[in-house]
Amino acid sequence: MERSGPRTGTLVTLGLSIAVVAALLGGLIGGYYGSRGASGTVTGQAYNPGPIPSAVTNRPPNSIAGIAAKILPSVVMIKVNGGTGTGSGFIINGGYIITNNHVVTLDGQVKGAKLQVVFNSAQTAPARLVGTDPYSDIAVLQPQGISHLLPVQLGNSDGVVVGDPVIAVGSPLGLAGTVTSGIVSALNRPVQAGDQTGSASEAYIDAIQTDAPINPGNSGGPLVNAVGQVVGVNSAIATLGGTSIGGSGQSGSIGLGFAIPINQVSRVAQELVQTGQAVHSVIGAVIDMSYTGVGARIARSATGGQTPILPGGPSAKAGLRPGDVIVAFNGNPVTSADELIVDIRSHQPGDKVRITYKRGASEHTVTLTLGFASSS
Repeated sequence: MERSGPRTGTLVTLGLSIAVVAALLGGLIGGYYGSRGASGTVTGQAYNPGPIPSAVTNRPPNSIAGIAAKILPSVVMIKVNGGTGTGSGFIINGGYIITNNHVVTLDGQVKGAKLQVVFNSAQTAPARLVGTDPYSDIAVLQPQGISHLLPVQLGNSDGVVVGDPVIAVGSPLGLAGTVTSGIVSALNRPVQAGDQTGSASEAYIDAIQTDAPINPGNSGGPLVNAVGQVVGVNSAIATLGGTSIGGSGQSGSIGLGFAIPINQVSRVAQELVQTGQAVHSVIGAVIDMSYTGVGARIARSATGGQTPILPGGPSAKAGLRPGDVIVAFNGNPVTSADELIVDIRSHQPGDKVRITYKRGASEHTVTLTLGFASSS
């Protein structure tokens, strides 16, 4: 019987395979015997790459490693609702922990979440929420059943300048105790923190910009200067799809991170510890967030039966009207609503500020005394 083509092809392939294997085995066996002497020992010159030096154990205190060793014992991971969300935080005087509001509320989606703190030593403790402030994106926690916590040293964010070296510490993607380094890239960046969008009542910050790699999970962690002092709270990153490190599905760092200046954080944290809420400066006017021109326009009308200008409020007393476009705040140009909100919140209630606005073709400057609103 004539054999079919496919079977013949299979036999040929097997035959070639056997030949190749035999050749390889022959080469290996020949090489093995060729490399051994009559006694069966391996011949040829012995090779030693050299002795291993003693490990370097000391680092200068002002090196990145030295600063990291100083700050890491005071940085924690925060688990929300059993790990549904994670973020970072750091210990301050009194055993309190500072983090972001958007961390403990899962970007505003939950209230009264179960909070757990994971320390650098891997010790864990439940935490009580002392207070939150959605306007500044700051929250304060207090670990339960644990004491003698090592606080960080706070710096002065007013002394930060562009080019200063900084390191960011936290738990990006749940990787606790992660340290990255970079510089201060810019100051006074008006950005929204967390994964929040859309209204003037949310968290706008006058941010420190850094190229130190910051990723989801770094929220609430410290930004530290070259002497180990905390100068900011990491709260946002710019991604190709938006500005946030609070929500899920965000991209990684592209070298644009933002931190809340520690001077603002300290004031808010003090108020939260003392009263459970924080107060913020306001001008008593509704800002039109849809306005696309240069400046910040006071809304021409307001929803819910309210008026754009609070009767008897700061703007009303200063003579501002609906439709006025604010173009400068204390002599600094205002290009957008975000910028105006950040400028207002960077001042204390009761401060007197100069407001320059346009009404039609004319421009005016008035002095306004800032009012206050509570975070509750």
